[in-house]
Amino acid sequence: MEKKCINCSQRFNCRDSYISWLFFIIGLIAAIAIRSVTFLMELGDIYAKIAWYLGVGGFFIFFVYKFRINHRRSRFIKANKLMEKVSGRLELKERDYEWIGSLLCSLSAKKERINYFVIFGLSALALVIAIYMDFVR
Repeated sequence: MEKKCINCSQRFNCRDSYISWLFFIIGLIAAIAIRSVTFLMELGDIYAKIAWYLGVGGFFIFFVYKFRINHRRSRFIKANKLMEKVSGRLELKERDYEWIGSLLCSLSAKKERINYFVIFGLSALALVIAIYMDFVR
């Protein structure tokens, strides 16, 4: 029996590609690196510069990947006229339901939520450390 990823209830049958995991890790490393710059400046300019380049370069790579994914989704929606079918309440074929289910499932990916949580948490931590280093100590 072929495993199919049709909707989120069958998500356990789905496998994220190695590429998506690679870019997820690149995004996390970039988030950590860019938020550690202020702290690393205390250790030496070279460490801060390395972290800055890793962070900005990592974000550049990560967001090029995310742009390509979103662009593909947009083209897919237009090519299959999913917006017109849904907004016009036109009859959907079985394949349309599969496509919409797949799109909705991909929009609720756990990796994306983890990425946002890490970015938010590290940003808050970096802000607290920077305020402490600049104004308290």
